[in-house]
Amino acid sequence: MCDRPHREHRVPVPDRGRGDGRERVQPDVRSGETTERKSFALRVHTDEGVTGEYVGGNSPAAAQINTVANYLVGRDPLRRERHWSNINRALRKYDRMGIGPVDIALWDLAGKYYDAPVHELLGTYRDRLPAYASTYGGDRNGGLDSPDAFADFAEDCLDMGYRGFKIHVWGGSDGARDVNREAETVRAVGERVGAEMDLMVDPACEPETFADALKIGRACDEYDYLWLEDPYRDAGISQHGHAKLRELVDTPLLRTEHVRGLEPHTDFVANGATDFLRADPEYDAGITGALKRAKVAEGFGLDVEFHAPGPAQRQCIAAIRNTNYYEMALVHPEAQNTQPPVYRGDYSDMFDAIDTDGTVPVPDGPGLGVEYDWDYIGTNATGSVHVYE
Repeated sequence: MCDRPHREHRVPVPDRGRGDGRERVQPDVRSGETTERKSFALRVHTDEGVTGEYVGGNSPAAAQINTVANYLVGRDPLRRERHWSNINRALRKYDRMGIGPVDIALWDLAGKYYDAPVHELLGTYRDRLPAYASTYGGDRNGGLDSPDAFADFAEDCLDMGYRGFKIHVWGGSDGARDVNREAETVRAVGERVGAEMDLMVDPACEPETFADALKIGRACDEYDYLWLEDPYRDAGISQHGHAKLRELVDTPLLRTEHVRGLEPHTDFVANGATDFLRADPEYDAGITGALKRAKVAEGFGLDVEFHAPGPAQRQCIAAIRNTNYYEMALVHPEAQNTQPPVYRGDYSDMFDAIDTDGTVPVPDGPGLGVEYDWDYIGTNATGSVHVYE
């Protein structure tokens, strides 16, 4: 490798208000306003002229990349497993989220080097991915402001072709939480579309007590929900708590989105604390790390479900047997998904990106199979650019 530029840039999130000045999806953003979030763009250049790229990540990951970047300069970019192992050790005092963007960029580079999509390097299993609609959290003044509103939106998603529907409940403040309303939302959606869609609920660790998780879980049991995710305020990391919850509710648990490290993921399964594993190439140490989690799940006879949409997720799911869905997130009847405008071409993770069968394609170009809009990224750069050479 010759050098690795790492650029921070702004991504606009426009008009997520309701249209009449009242709050909707973001409590602190009103109609007509635009907020911003940071994203990070990574390029890995080589002396053979092949460049690996990835756009994504977050500030903690970027900080960790700064601590390990110089290690990679001058090394063979195709030795991903060795680099993964060495960086995994180097970041052992941290959450290791800095591995993800680097590893994904190295897989993109390998695909371009071999003129093949990443899923082909991994071993292709499928070329279209069934998608489920994963909602924004409940709001207060329109869109998803009641159990019936969630049920109405679930019907709309079913009509579009989505095969599954996941509820993200209300939260963000003490006044916004109401476990009885959350349970009623589970029932309303189950009553309306439960016979025709796979249903999931993700309270996002908002419920404050184990008893709250039981109430939501038992509501899920009434309508055969496919899974219950992040059910209460332990922040998703208590193996004992979730093993106990599994004894008391019938709905399968999906855990480990907020668990960092391969071994703790394995321990969650071995100790009976989850039914599905979660994986995310950004969170879980890249495509290399995500595939390790898929193999752990397979070894235990279980499935792994990938968190969030994106080209790296599509490449992984295309190469894995024991997985069921692609998460189209986040969707809402009145607000667009916040896909960053960093892609050229027709790649899309917007609400209407599915076909009539409810599936999305797997990018089939070399590497991740997408082309980034570097003009847009450069125009919106914050000025924070790091080059290692």
